[in-house]
Amino acid sequence: MADRVYVFDTTLRDGEQSPGATMNLDEKIRMARQLETLGVDIIEAGFPIASQGDFEAVQAIARAVSNVQVAGLCRAVTGDIDRCWEAIKEAENPRIHTFLATSDIHMKYKLGKTADEVLVMAEKAVRHAASYTDNVEFSAEDASRSDWDFLVKVTETVIDAGARVVNIPDTVGYTQPFEYFELIKYLMDNVRNVDKAIISVHCHNDLGSAVANSLAAIRAGARQVECTVLGIGERAGNAALEDLVMALNTRKELYDVETGIVTEQIFPSCRRLSQIIGMPIPPNKAIVGANAFAHESGVHQDGVFKNRLTYEIMTPASIGRTSNDIVIGKHSGSHAVRRKAEELGYVLDNEQVQVLFKAVKELADKKEQVFDEDVEALILEKVYRRRDRFRLVDMSVFSGTGIVPPHSAMVMEFGREGDEVAIRRTSEFGEGSVDAVFKSIYSLVGMSPKLEFYSVNAVTEGSDALAGVAVRIEHDGVKSVGRANDGDVIRASALAMINALNRLEKAKEEK
Repeated sequence: MADRVYVFDTTLRDGEQSPGATMNLDEKIRMARQLETLGVDIIEAGFPIASQGDFEAVQAIARAVSNVQVAGLCRAVTGDIDRCWEAIKEAENPRIHTFLATSDIHMKYKLGKTADEVLVMAEKAVRHAASYTDNVEFSAEDASRSDWDFLVKVTETVIDAGARVVNIPDTVGYTQPFEYFELIKYLMDNVRNVDKAIISVHCHNDLGSAVANSLAAIRAGARQVECTVLGIGERAGNAALEDLVMALNTRKELYDVETGIVTEQIFPSCRRLSQIIGMPIPPNKAIVGANAFAHESGVHQDGVFKNRLTYEIMTPASIGRTSNDIVIGKHSGSHAVRRKAEELGYVLDNEQVQVLFKAVKELADKKEQVFDEDVEALILEKVYRRRDRFRLVDMSVFSGTGIVPPHSAMVMEFGREGDEVAIRRTSEFGEGSVDAVFKSIYSLVGMSPKLEFYSVNAVTEGSDALAGVAVRIEHDGVKSVGRANDGDVIRASALAMINALNRLEKAKEEK
């Protein structure tokens, strides 16, 4: 019987540290539920000590899911560990994940501690965590650049103290697969009590080796792998869950391990994350990109026609990329819309179905064909978008090539649910249509944030496709990300900026 490799998903913690990938509470809960459906073993929900908002998000996720372990990250400090436990204690199976740096460079310059002091800190932290739960994980930060014999000492010490998982991360993406294999094998062979814990790996992609390193570690004996959907995360990101799982599945004869992942939920999970964070899946992305099962070469096409195995080592259906007979259009009824939403992984109540039904009808009057991606974008935009302080009522934009510069006229509402609503109007000129729109919004809300990032992508194909716009802004040291989808790219830009400003207000309140 094949060994089990446990999948530890950190999309909601490390993944959210990816620039532009910030999620609000509702989005985190929706993503957590999708990860539960996907079949991950552990969800790392966040870093509770980081902020009140992060604490509340971890706590909400712990309450929202039941068939998956929920982990909170904390430094090897008593206060951090206490705060972490408060956030996760209501989970069906909570895990405290505490970490401490073990490399010479980190101990000297970041911690200002000796190796002996770090050893004492690690033992104390794990013992304290274990007083709350026997589900404790310890991470030796920057393990791949640590002294191997010191790592042996640390691993033995924290296992004796109560750690049931010991993570050996390649924190800065520095190591190479053959080196990582040897490191994990060295620990498996030399840690006297290694049979009492699971060795885990967490690889970053700075040199493009995160997935390869993780697979090498599994070959050496690691039985937990930490990863994110689409490989998002700090700097160049983490090992991509979809790449890891499909490598293990496709090459079973090499690895002889199994996971609990429902592979048919891989593509829906990637699409869900893409929609939430407003980052399109690159066409050439392994496993889930639009080109992953496309064949343009005549030789390849001929081979696939004769036998798909000639050029396809997995099927689209195996990752949940299937065609469906439910076609949504202007003649579709609410039952068909509900079924389409359920097929995409969304369970909506009757009121939400009616909101979606109306939005689908409006979109179907404007474009020839409504794709799955359109429906999912409408669910996120119309069904789940909460009533915010700033709201767009109406706008008009003039874009010319002559004497009169581009300008916009805009009407906005101000006031949250239950507040007295105020209506404000303005008109502004700009360097272009989008610039004019943004200046109108800035004038109405009374602030001029710095625009750090602006991206436009087609949600589906064709000139009538929904435009997906993402922006990142900064004001008074606080950053915020906004996203929106609309058939008109200028309106989508306005909605994305307003979304970012609403998130900015929330972030400032939390801060």
